[in-house]
Amino acid sequence: MAESVRCPLCAARDAQKQVAASSGHYLHCALCDLVYQVPAQRLASDAERAHYLTHENEVDDPRYRAFLAQLAAPLLERLPAGAEGLDYGAGPGPALAAMLAEAGHPTAIYDPYFAPARAALDRDYDFITCTEVVEHLHDPRSDFDLLARLLRPNGWLGLMTELRPELAAFPDWYYHRDPTHVCFYSEQTIHWIAARYLWSVEFVSRRVILLRAPMP
Repeated sequence: MAESVRCPLCAARDAQKQVAASSGHYLHCALCDLVYQVPAQRLASDAERAHYLTHENEVDDPRYRAFLAQLAAPLLERLPAGAEGLDYGAGPGPALAAMLAEAGHPTAIYDPYFAPARAALDRDYDFITCTEVVEHLHDPRSDFDLLARLLRPNGWLGLMTELRPELAAFPDWYYHRDPTHVCFYSEQTIHWIAARYLWSVEFVSRRVILLRAPMP
């Protein structure tokens, strides 16, 4: 019997199914198709921050920049000159913000651990990027509500996260073995998010998704 836990994305309570994997216990929401870690098994904030610091993501690392270019390149093709952006969840090495700024797009950063100044969340933007971020969110509904508020009409939201396989293949999937990965999205989940905020959606790859806010 599934635990009585609300889905952190759509808030459904009665549509949860247990999914077991070697890294822990997860729940699958039949409404929005999100798979998420049982909340009691998530890392404490200190342990989570310590794990992020083990990532070697330097601003000038060419390999890291090549990885981020999977999102940066298609996004830059769509941005008008001088578009202003926010890198949400920039981490300790905000290379993507630097890349976008170098391309002529001033990009603010926000990260709850490494760039926590809330001033970045007090204005709106032409584009927002979240690279390898949404799988870490404990309360994705609140975060997506915030991103929707920060995004200007006709603005772009660029996500980079690996879309999960079918449920039968989930236990053997490598992506949930990172202890800070707690939410896993399918194409159906992304379509649910897009419908909630009236965004259009484009799947550039299995890892890169571009969403666009409607015109006013």
